Parts: sequence; C-alpha cells; structure tokens
Amino acid sequence: MSLKDLHINKEWTLFLDRDGVINDRLINDYVKQLNELRIIDGVPQAISTFSRIFNRVLVVTNQQGIGKGLMTADDLEIIHGYMNNIFNDHGGKIDQFYFAPQLASEGSDYRKPGSGMAIAAKADFPDIDFSKSLMIGDSESDIEFGMNLGMKTVMLTTVSNISTKADYIFNNLQAVARELEKSIE
Repeated sequence: MSLKDLHINKEWTLFLDRDGVINDRLINDYVKQLNELRIIDGVPQAISTFSRIFNRVLVVTNQQGIGKGLMTADDLEIIHGYMNNIFNDHGGKIDQFYFAPQLASEGSDYRKPGSGMAIAAKADFPDIDFSKSLMIGDSESDIEFGMNLGMKTVMLTTVSNISTKADYIFNNLQAVARELEKSIE
C-alpha cells in the first residue's frame, strides 16, 4: 500500500513531530535558542508541498527542556516563529505548534505518546478528523501517538531494517512530500 491509496486531500490534517523531522535533533540536549537550530535540508520545500495538500499542518513536540528549566516557553515561541518565517518564504506554513513542557517522569497525557496535544488541536480546530490525519515522526512514541488516535503513521528513518508499527517508512520529509505530490497529479 502506498500513500496515494489514502487519497489525501484538503479534508486531511498533517501532524508532524519536530526534532529529527523538521530540524536536527541535538543528542542529549535541546534546541534552546536560534543559534542551535538547524532546519533539515529540503524541509521548507516539503512544508510548502504539505501546505498545498493538507487542510492543516500542525506540529506536536515534546519539549521537556522547558520542564527542566533549560529554556522558557517564550524561547520556544521565538524558535517556532523563526521556523514559520522560513516556511512562509517557501510558500508553506505550520498552522499551529503544540508542545508538551512536562517532564517524562510526570507521566502527563499531554506528552506523546499520550493524546493531549491532539485533543488540544481538535479543540482549536473542531473539523479535524483523526481518521483523516497523518502523523509523521522519527520515534515509536510518535507512531504510538498517531495509532492511539486512529491516524495513519509515517516513520522517518535512514535505517532500512527498523522494526516499527508505522504504516509507512520514509528516509525524510522530502521523500514523503514527493510521494504525496505524485498522488495528486
């Protein structure tokens, strides 16, 4: 089964993880300020493609660096605003960024794989239909988040023999965008 079999159109919502999907993940650290942010090559173009195909493009990201006191929600807002400026320059946009500042040890349902951020998105955008939603992430907690809500899921990985519950596996966002673009031609 390929992505084109989903018949994605403007009724669909795209949920994206952030670190490792949109920007480089910092190992054992957090992107706390702009000078630590590196957007992955091709992502602005992919976001532009997604903005044309999906009704909404949303980011759902665990950000326990806030809970650890390493950064503030204002720091995060600056980073997300900067990202959206870059995406806008390429004809795309993130409609909303949702973040979970809680520590993993708190067991909050707001943190992925919990569904709190998706429930908040549905409260903001009542027309979201989780059965017509796609979740793209680079960890099993992202995939579980999507599965728990009945979404289709995409795992991004450069490892071809990864064991995942995801519906689809791609190397990067650009590959997903190219596949989706083919499906609407």
